[in-house]
Amino acid sequence: MSSSLSLLLLFLAAVLEAGGDALMRAGMRSPVPLRIALLLAGAAVLFVYGYTVNAPRWDFGRLLGVYVVLFFIVAQAIAWLAFRQPPSHATLLGGAFILAGGVIVFARG
Repeated sequence: MSSSLSLLLLFLAAVLEAGGDALMRAGMRSPVPLRIALLLAGAAVLFVYGYTVNAPRWDFGRLLGVYVVLFFIVAQAIAWLAFRQPPSHATLLGGAFILAGGVIVFARG
């Protein structure tokens, strides 16, 4: 599998995982009829995430190290846009370390 396709699949997985988590979070804070729908949608999205990230035959450790970077970025974007929680300076600093680690892990291969 090409690096570009791997990165695309990992980005999709990050969107699915962070999005599924966001649906679960929203569902847990919603009135009962909406709660059930959001929790079921979150469970379905997280199932698709699990399949997406585990179906390809790739170097699991290496690419999941890069996945952490993508997940961090997507999770921060969703937190900011969906929950109005912009990242703090400490979160951004930690994210810079996560990004540096991802570059190191990806470059080794």
